[in-house]
Amino acid sequence: MALSMPAIMKTTAARLSALYLLLFAICAVLLVFYMTSLSARMLTGQTQETINDEVLGLARAYQRGGLPLLVRVVEQRSRQPGANLYLIADTNGQILTGNVQSLEPGVLEAEGWTTEPFSYRRFGEGELERQRNPVADPNEPSQSEVQVEGEKGHNAIALVLRLPNQMIMLVGRDLGEPERFRAVIRRALMLALGMMALGGLLIWFFVGRAALKRIDIVSEASRRIMGGDLSGRLPVTGAGDEFDRLSENLNSMLARIATLNEGLKQVSDNIAHDLKTPLTRLRNRAEATLSGKHSTTDYRQALEGTIAESDQLIKTFNAILMISRLEAGYSSESTSRVDLAASVHDVVELYEPVAEEAGVKLETSGQDGFAVEGNRELIGQALSNIVDNAIKYSTDSTSEPTVRVALDRVGREIRLSVTDNGQGIPDDADRARATERFVRLERSRSQPGSGLGLSLAKAIMTFHNGRLDLLPADPGLSVVMSFPEREDR
Repeated sequence: MALSMPAIMKTTAARLSALYLLLFAICAVLLVFYMTSLSARMLTGQTQETINDEVLGLARAYQRGGLPLLVRVVEQRSRQPGANLYLIADTNGQILTGNVQSLEPGVLEAEGWTTEPFSYRRFGEGELERQRNPVADPNEPSQSEVQVEGEKGHNAIALVLRLPNQMIMLVGRDLGEPERFRAVIRRALMLALGMMALGGLLIWFFVGRAALKRIDIVSEASRRIMGGDLSGRLPVTGAGDEFDRLSENLNSMLARIATLNEGLKQVSDNIAHDLKTPLTRLRNRAEATLSGKHSTTDYRQALEGTIAESDQLIKTFNAILMISRLEAGYSSESTSRVDLAASVHDVVELYEPVAEEAGVKLETSGQDGFAVEGNRELIGQALSNIVDNAIKYSTDSTSEPTVRVALDRVGREIRLSVTDNGQGIPDDADRARATERFVRLERSRSQPGSGLGLSLAKAIMTFHNGRLDLLPADPGLSVVMSFPEREDR
């Protein structure tokens, strides 16, 4: 989807690019001015040093031979190619010798270094200009003369000295070379700036547009997902960049949300299915009690049955709430050092009469001294649910029904296992489903229960950073509670 320029500038990437481009341009311009001024100062310093050396040489010549020798040396040096500026003038400023034809007015009036660059014309440049541009009237000033009087010619700096006889000597150097050097540096930096700006625009055009296109694709996929299509996923190109990492994380989040929604739907369906029967029994019992004439004993029995059914419903809802809190990590249950051997002893002692009444042999094995960090009541409740299930489903064993509770250490885990010799759960998929809420694998549903026992035990193990495994026992089923070993501090 193409974006207009105002829309592009509203994006964070475009704003950051514009900000960086502006900052880079300011820094580049400052660098241009700094480099050109620095190079000019360096060349000017070198020029002044050269002039000082020339002045020292001329001073030595003046000391050896006076004015005649000085004039000969000046004439000799002024005729050399690329020579400096040499000039000797009388006290009135009239040029006597040298390679300078004319000067900007006022240059010879002050002694010492010229404060600012001045314009001059070398000897012979006026004649060459008249030959190139002849004029009709000899009395009319030529273009070169007009230029000397008006416009500036060459620029130079010089050192002006007064000789002992009050004559004036000027030694200078043309600034054309420093100015040309400064112009070259300025053009090079400006060219580099232009090339970098062009490169930045090209990178933005090819890379930035691609990034914006990917953002548009992610936005479009997000709109579809927000529209209710939770099966949709954000695109992953496989480049491994930050967009792919973001898409992968969001896809994982969407998969988790879809799983939670599916679980919520399943729980809702199971609640509606499993709670319908006890609610129907409550209504039928109340309706049967109200119809016809009954004794006080009949009414009392009906109310007691209603209370028992209501208690079972409340127990079911409490289990659901406990599972939800534990799975969400919002449980306010406190933790402390729990002796697992003591918990096993309490649960076995509690269920011995139940096992004896059902004709099931209840055994324990293992060592003492195993402690974990957890909640004693929650661990006891999970173990009670597992032992209760083992007793109920071991009665259909072909041999003597037996339930064994064992406690041992495997690696860095403490394992508490409850094993029966009943029919077990032979199918792997059924063992995975057995820990879900309201799942009862018994088709006939002859055994009492709500299908929340193993689900609550799994939530309790998750709360304790452990896990609950259902393993085949050949015959029977082994339910293993694995706790991370407690580190004593």
